[in-house]
Amino acid sequence: MKLSALAGVVSAAALLAAAPAALADHQPGVTSLAIAVAADPSLTIVETAIASPDHTILVAAVTAAGLVETLSGEGPFTVFAPTDAAFAALPEGVIDALVQPENKAILTRVLTYHVVAGRVTAADVIGLIEAGGGSAAIETLSGDTLTASLRGGSVILTDENGGIATVIQADVIQSNGVIHVTDAVSVPQ
Repeated sequence: MKLSALAGVVSAAALLAAAPAALADHQPGVTSLAIAVAADPSLTIVETAIASPDHTILVAAVTAAGLVETLSGEGPFTVFAPTDAAFAALPEGVIDALVQPENKAILTRVLTYHVVAGRVTAADVIGLIEAGGGSAAIETLSGDTLTASLRGGSVILTDENGGIATVIQADVIQSNGVIHVTDAVSVPQ
């Protein structure tokens, strides 16, 4: 599966699929959804994701891509972590295809598209958006760009295909970085 084919399928799905109703009313900083375990700042990003009942698909994908050790490392990293509901919104078969060994490079690129070097808090992102006159280009570890903006008080991430993810929980501080939970999977071009 080529990344461009995946991007087209995912972009179309993102445009056609509405965010699950349970996620629609959540704003950044709300802790009642997404990471249902108590965030323990002594844990790593991976340890918290493993403990989260809402990130089982993300954990499986990170494992399949061989990124557990990296994202458990010193970092710091900022991870925009899609929920299981975000992955479930992808077209049928996409996740199964991505975790196949022959697609490891594509999976790795998609996952590292959700990771930024450094500890970037919500206040930092908002500061970048304000300094950029309403939007900020954020370079990810994949070498691609996410564009951050604000809509209705929420941070919105627009991927290179026009797909939109909303940060539904911000600033889950970990020993090696910070997690911002999103309601959609972002896909590089």
